[in-house]
Amino acid sequence: MAELAAQPTHPYGDFSELAGPLQDPPEDRRVRFRPVTRGAARARAWLLVTLALGFEALFLLWLLQPDHHPEFRGDWRSVLALGLIGSVAIIEVLRLVNVFTLAVSTLNARDPIPMAPLTGQRIAFLTTIVPGKEPLAMVRRTLQGAMAVRYDGVLHVWLLDEGDDPAVRAMCRELGVHHFTRRGVPEWNQGTGRHKAKTKHGNYNAWLDAHGDGYDFWVAVDTDHVPHPNFAERLMGYFHDPDVAFVVGPQVYGNYDNFVTRGAESQQYLFHSVLQRAANRFSTAMFVGTNNAVRLSALRAIGGLQDSITEDAATSIVWHSSTNPETGAMWKSVYTPDVLAVGEGPRTWGDYFVQQGRWARGTDEVVLRQFWRLRLPFWRRAHYGLLMSYYPAVAISWVLGVTNLAAYLLTGVAGVLVAAQLWLMLYVNAAVLQVGLYFWNRRHNVSPHEEEGSTGISGMAMSVMSTPMYVSALWAAIRGRSISFAVTRKGAVSGDRLSAFSKNLGWAALLLTALALSVPLGNDHVAIRLWAALSVVVCLVPVTVWSAGLLRKRLRRPRPVVRPAVPDRSELPPNFVVDLPALHPAAPQTQESSR
Repeated sequence: MAELAAQPTHPYGDFSELAGPLQDPPEDRRVRFRPVTRGAARARAWLLVTLALGFEALFLLWLLQPDHHPEFRGDWRSVLALGLIGSVAIIEVLRLVNVFTLAVSTLNARDPIPMAPLTGQRIAFLTTIVPGKEPLAMVRRTLQGAMAVRYDGVLHVWLLDEGDDPAVRAMCRELGVHHFTRRGVPEWNQGTGRHKAKTKHGNYNAWLDAHGDGYDFWVAVDTDHVPHPNFAERLMGYFHDPDVAFVVGPQVYGNYDNFVTRGAESQQYLFHSVLQRAANRFSTAMFVGTNNAVRLSALRAIGGLQDSITEDAATSIVWHSSTNPETGAMWKSVYTPDVLAVGEGPRTWGDYFVQQGRWARGTDEVVLRQFWRLRLPFWRRAHYGLLMSYYPAVAISWVLGVTNLAAYLLTGVAGVLVAAQLWLMLYVNAAVLQVGLYFWNRRHNVSPHEEEGSTGISGMAMSVMSTPMYVSALWAAIRGRSISFAVTRKGAVSGDRLSAFSKNLGWAALLLTALALSVPLGNDHVAIRLWAALSVVVCLVPVTVWSAGLLRKRLRRPRPVVRPAVPDRSELPPNFVVDLPALHPAAPQTQESSR
C-alpha cells in the first residue's frame, strides 16, 4: 500500500498556504479575489492569448476555403465530400473552442484572499467506506488525519459505512469516530434519486437526513485522502460570506511512484491550476468530492447532492442556478489553490481508464439532460458550457477525424485537399501557440510533485490516450445506457490485463485496416497517411508502456535458487544432527500493511 501521509521529498505543508496568509474578514464579510497574473506578466498573457486565438481562427478560415474542396459532381462522392467538409469544419470549430476556453481562463484566473476561520460552528468531518473495496488500513489513516484537524468550535469525525462492517465499527470505537450506516433502511436505498443505493451521493444524503440537523457545516474528503491539520482553518474563513455555499481545493495524489499515477495527476493540472481559478471570476467553482467544505443549509436548500455518477458536477450546476433564501442572492462558491489533503490516484491503466470513463460519462449526462434546463446567469452558463464541453468535444473530434481518415484511405474522397507541407506548417504554428499557452500557465501549477519548469507533457499525452474512453462514454450517454458507480481500487492492486486496452486496440485495428487497404487502392496522400499512422501510435502507446513494464519486471525477477534436498532422518545414523534452518531460506519477516 502506498504511503500517503508523509513523504519528506514533497513539501505538502508549504503548498497548503498557496493562497497567502489568513486575514481578518472585511466589514461586509464578502470574499475578495485577486488575479493570478498581474503587471507585466498579464500584458504578456494578453499578447499570447491574442496570438493563439487569432492564428487558430485564421487557420480555420484558410482550411475551409472553397479552393481546398475536392471536385466531385453528380455522384455519391460529391455527397460524401460535402459531409467530410462539414466534419472538418466541426473539428476545427471545436478546437477553436478549446483554445478559447484556455485563453479566457488564463485571463480570468483568480485566487481568493484567505480569511480567518469562522469559529464557534458545529462541523461534521465526513468520509466514507465501501468495505471489501477500500482497505481498512487506508481508512484508518484518513480518520487519524481527521482527528488531528484543528478548529475552534465543535468538530466531530464521522465515517459513513456502506456495509455496516463489524471491523469498521470496532475501528471507529477505537479511534473515537462516529459511525453511520444506511444499510438495511429501505428509504435510504432506492433504485434511483437522491437516496440511490450503492452510490456516494446516496450515502451522504442519508447521513444528511439522519444527522445533518445537528451541524452547521460539513468538511469532507474521499476515503483515500489524508487531510492536513489546517484543513478546516483554511476552508472555513470563506463562510463569513453568507452566500458562499461551498469551498473546494485541488486534488493531489500521494502515491506518486508510477507512470500512470504521475500522468493522471499531471493531466489534472489545467482543471485545478487554471480552470477552477477562472471559475472564481464568477464565484462558480466546480464542486469536487475529494475535499470540500459545505454549508448544510445551502445543501438542504437544493435537496441534497444530485443523482449522478458525477454527483459533484451535477450538484454544482443546481447550486449555481439557485438563490440563497435568506439573502435573495445567487449561491456562490470558492476554489482555493491550497493543497489541504493528499489522496491516492489510479495505479493501473485499467483503473485510470475506468475513472476517466466515469468522469466523462457523468459530464456528458449533465450536458445532455440537465445543463440546458437550468436557469443559470449568462456568465455562469458560459463558464460551465466551456468547461463541460471538453469530454464531448474530444469524443466528437476523434470520431469525425477517424471518419475523415478512413473515408479517404478507402474511397479516395477527402473533405479538404491541401499541400501537405503548407498544411503541416500552418497546423504546427497553430498548435505551437496553443501549447505555448498551456506552458505559460504551468507557472501557476499547484501540484507539489511536478517541479517548477516541468512541461506537463505526460498529462497532455494521458488526455489524448484516454480519447477512446471518452467516445464510449458519450455514446453510452446518448443511448441512455445505465451505468453503476465504480469505486476506484485503492491500496495494493493487481496489475493490468490486455482487456484493459480493448477500446484502444479496437480503434488501432480500424485505422491499420484502412491504411493497409489504401495501398492497393492507391489512396496515398502523404499528410492523411501520416495522420492516420500517428492516430494508431496514440492508440497503442498505453499497451506499449504496459508491455514494457511487464518485460522490465520479468528481467528483474530473481532466478530460483536450487537448494540441496533435506535428507530423510531415517537414513541417517542415530547420532547425526541435521541443521534444518541452514538448509532453507530464512522465513520472511512480516510487515504492517501501513504505518
